[in-house]
Amino acid sequence: MMKELKQRQENPAVREEKIQALQSRVDELTDFIENAAIPLHRVDKNGYITWANQAELDALGFRKEEYIGAHITDFHADQHVIDDILARLSNNETLHNYPARLKCKDGAIKHVLISSNVLRKDEEFLHTRCFTRDVTELVTEMNRKERLLLELEESEARMKMAISSTHMGTWEYTPAESNLYLSPEALGILGFSHGRAIDYAGFLKILHPEERTRIHQELNASVKAVSNEIYSTKFKIIRPSDQAERWLHLQGKITLKSAGGSTRFIGTVLDITEAVLAEEKNAQLLAIIESSNDAIISINLEGLITSWNAAAEEIFGFSQHEVLGTPAHHMIPADKQQELSGLLSRVAAGEDIHHLETRLLTKDNRTIDVAITLSQLKNPAGHLIGFSKIIRDITEKKQEEQRKNSFIAMVSHEIKTPITAVTAYLQMVLQKAQKDQDSFYINLLSRADVKIKKMTAMVQDFLNVTRLEEGKLQIIKKQFELSSMIHEVAEEGQFLTTKHTINILGCDDLKVYGDKEKLSHVLSNLLSNAIKYSPNGGYIFIKCESLNNKARISVTDQGVGIKKSDQKRIFERFYRVNNDQAQAASGFGIGLYLASEILARHNSQLQINSKEGVGSTFFFDLDIS
Repeated sequence: MMKELKQRQENPAVREEKIQALQSRVDELTDFIENAAIPLHRVDKNGYITWANQAELDALGFRKEEYIGAHITDFHADQHVIDDILARLSNNETLHNYPARLKCKDGAIKHVLISSNVLRKDEEFLHTRCFTRDVTELVTEMNRKERLLLELEESEARMKMAISSTHMGTWEYTPAESNLYLSPEALGILGFSHGRAIDYAGFLKILHPEERTRIHQELNASVKAVSNEIYSTKFKIIRPSDQAERWLHLQGKITLKSAGGSTRFIGTVLDITEAVLAEEKNAQLLAIIESSNDAIISINLEGLITSWNAAAEEIFGFSQHEVLGTPAHHMIPADKQQELSGLLSRVAAGEDIHHLETRLLTKDNRTIDVAITLSQLKNPAGHLIGFSKIIRDITEKKQEEQRKNSFIAMVSHEIKTPITAVTAYLQMVLQKAQKDQDSFYINLLSRADVKIKKMTAMVQDFLNVTRLEEGKLQIIKKQFELSSMIHEVAEEGQFLTTKHTINILGCDDLKVYGDKEKLSHVLSNLLSNAIKYSPNGGYIFIKCESLNNKARISVTDQGVGIKKSDQKRIFERFYRVNNDQAQAASGFGIGLYLASEILARHNSQLQINSKEGVGSTFFFDLDIS
């Protein structure tokens, strides 16, 4: 007993030492918690923060007096999250790495993982024990990776769409294993069935024999490249699916090892056959344009010259450098400006102008005669972007025609004088034969008189053509009765033939306004043609009818007819139908030309309806007076 009492008397000193040791450990533990690198805090059963260590305060940027005592929901960015955390803890659950977002004092949001449970005493909720781990950088990086993956997926989708829309194929070649991957699009382009495995040798086999060695050498050189290079080439293949010759464009990039050796070759392939053929066609057209003897010029909608070939330079004297981008109207004489401007409006409306004869100016201000063909220029979308002009210098041709016309006029004039004398002598002899009632001479002289009249009409036609082209053919319009003119022409025509019966229909009581002499010549020509081109005879009808204040005059025969291709050209000067029956009829091909020009000066047009082997109808309209 005394021994135990003695020990107890010694224990206070020991106890003090132990208490001090315990206090030191408590202080160390408190310092560890208060200054720990991991954020810690406590929340009471009502959700108010009762304590937080310095790491918690530093993480969110608050001072102790701003944080402790505040409700925990004030610092959570998502209300439903903190509500769920408090509910779980109230149900005595332990949370491990529960994701949440906390609001910092500077307005930033931190992503954290919360681990927590509840300290209870006698089943009563005292406070939580919360550990908060900042994972903001990790979440940010994960979000960045997700965005990158999404962008990659979108990029792949866009690339697939682009490949699909451009009909482009992709391929991958691994030289070491000779493996060749071809996408379904590439298989189709190369002419292989889908799903078929093709190696490098199989690819070389379909190359055009002229291309095989070159492509093989180039690919080998690219495979041995010591740095990243892009290989691009175009070549021909013989497509195995249909043996068609196709042009392809192949492009690829080398992917290299760190040591510099190639590991694989990836790229695209595209069928460019249509583009190559278009290039070849454009090159041919360009060669034709440059070698043409005709000036070929294009202008835009603003009237500026956009192309100018070598012939244009030779004809007009302007170099391409001088005229490109300049207005085209500086080559148009003042008196032709309005005419050519109107032509462009007609072409813009869809009309084509072929071989229009006019005059233009050269660099040295000379006026030259030209024939112009005008047409539209359109872009691939079909929109009008300008005009094309093909210009032929016909100055020499015009001068030759002038010399010819002068010669014809001179000869015709010289022939006209003796013909007039012969006609007078013939009439005198015919009158004597009629007086003597000598039927033999009357018949011969009457036939001679008909031939003289034909010759006179022919000479008159030549003279009228010359006057017409010199602008000297006078049109004197007056009111006259149509019936009298038609009967006069019909009587003369009937005198020329015994095989034909000429009938006049509906031409009474019509008065028209025009040059009676010239219109009589038109009708005589049509009637003469009806007789000439109906070698078997038959009926000829001259018909008149009133249509919309116009008098329509037509001449119908039962002759050989005219084929469609000739109908477009029979009103051209000196044009004659090319068949045996037509060639057998006499003439120089100027009658219909002269008739159409006379009618044009009466604001009318000579038209035709004809069928081979059936006959023809020529008709025109005149103003009713």
